[in-house]
Amino acid sequence: MATPPPRDFKSALTAFIDIVGRAAVLSSNEAQPAYLDPFAPGDARMWQASAVVMPSSVEQIRAVLQVANRFKVPLWSVSTGRNFAYGGAAPRLAGSVVLDLQRMNRILEIDEKLAYALVEPGVSYYDLYRELKARGTRLWLDPPAAGWGSVIGNTLERGYGTTSYGDHAAMQCGMEVVLANGDVVRTGMGAMNASRDWQVFKPGFGPSYDTMFAQSNLGIVTKLGVWLMPEPEGYMIARYAFERDTDLERIVETLRPLKLDDTIQSSAVIESAVRWAAGVSTRKRWYDGPGAMPEATIDAMARDIDIGRWNLRFCLYGPRELVNVRRDIIHRRFASIADARLFDMPYRDASDEPTGGGDRSQVGIPGLDAFNMLNWRGGSSAHVDFSPICPPTGADATKQYMMVRDRAAQFGFDYYGGFTAERRHMHHIFAAIFDRDDSARTNAAGTLVRTLIEDAGQAGYGQYRTHLAYMDLAASQYDFNDHALMRLTNTLKTALDPNGILSPGKQGIWPAAWSKDAR
Repeated sequence: MATPPPRDFKSALTAFIDIVGRAAVLSSNEAQPAYLDPFAPGDARMWQASAVVMPSSVEQIRAVLQVANRFKVPLWSVSTGRNFAYGGAAPRLAGSVVLDLQRMNRILEIDEKLAYALVEPGVSYYDLYRELKARGTRLWLDPPAAGWGSVIGNTLERGYGTTSYGDHAAMQCGMEVVLANGDVVRTGMGAMNASRDWQVFKPGFGPSYDTMFAQSNLGIVTKLGVWLMPEPEGYMIARYAFERDTDLERIVETLRPLKLDDTIQSSAVIESAVRWAAGVSTRKRWYDGPGAMPEATIDAMARDIDIGRWNLRFCLYGPRELVNVRRDIIHRRFASIADARLFDMPYRDASDEPTGGGDRSQVGIPGLDAFNMLNWRGGSSAHVDFSPICPPTGADATKQYMMVRDRAAQFGFDYYGGFTAERRHMHHIFAAIFDRDDSARTNAAGTLVRTLIEDAGQAGYGQYRTHLAYMDLAASQYDFNDHALMRLTNTLKTALDPNGILSPGKQGIWPAAWSKDAR
């Protein structure tokens, strides 16, 4: 990826310093390595920033945008830059200036009666969790796999958690956005100066724009409302272990109606044996040979850890009597799958916190246990993810699983993956885990994910999220009517950002101001 065309960059940096202060502007050398992609599936310098600017207010953002437009300097906005496995804080276009919003870290409002919070981009899930606890509220947040991430950043990337509020984009209500020209817009009911409804009703009056700013480069979100889960009376964490690799189809077919009618209220996570084992052990304990782990070895590993080839996690919420009824209904359904084993933990009062890391997220407690997977391969471990959407049918899940498993094996990777089921879709996450010190395996991981995106596109499955390296490729799969959706997006991009300064290349959206040679 080429750096942007030459421009009066030194003058732009001087102007940025005048706006935010010398300490809040980092040169390229100062920005390393914090703003390189830590999990890059190749040479991380392909996405190297030229500088970093850290504003602390909306007014500073507006002034930075004025300078960027004057000197045609591209900005890559991040909330905290912890989008690991998808690029971290690195820009899609090398040489861009990272606009890091971590200093804007205020929790502006928590309304316990209406169960919402209003936050700035630098607020992490840990920050919001601690504040909810400090105020003694009876509200839960829904953390993603890594609790150190930004609430706004994860929501805008359409991240997921595991409670009944696990679809973060669906739980967003009301944004404040700074457009490329510096104009400040509030969406929905926030368009009224004296609005009392901003965080309780999404559409407002007329067209609704909130989703336009998710996974896009059409504006910079500076405030966001997020709905919080009222603390239930109690909960029960449960999991199933299924003995055979071939059980996946029946698991999904059994699960779908239980999700559609809300018998299972939380997100339901289907994990492969390798994914589970990677959280509690290392690969060398089971297999240290070349290529993907043999099937017999995976079977033996599953028996030793007392897990299944597939494992289903979920949580039930509410009064004890209702939770027990839900559990019994679920168990009757899954009993039709031979040798399915239910591990249900005792019903607990909502104030009683579980000790297991994965279980804690199901009751609104953020953590970093997801990074245990990096111990699987050892060394300077990293991963890059393949993230297609899957219809919640057994046939589709089996087709995607076999496609990914077999292609991964061709490249010498284990199938570390699984499905998270919402009501009408599942997102399928496969992680290619590699040692960054092994250039051959690093490059193989990158090539594998690129191949999987092409495979999925040919089979009719699109990505919902992807690494910087594959944004153009993932976007190209959405090809109805000669890519009409991208043409519409590009029309909006040109109208709102004629100089193309906001996050060029994000999600494959390239402004007309940038020629293909400059990309």
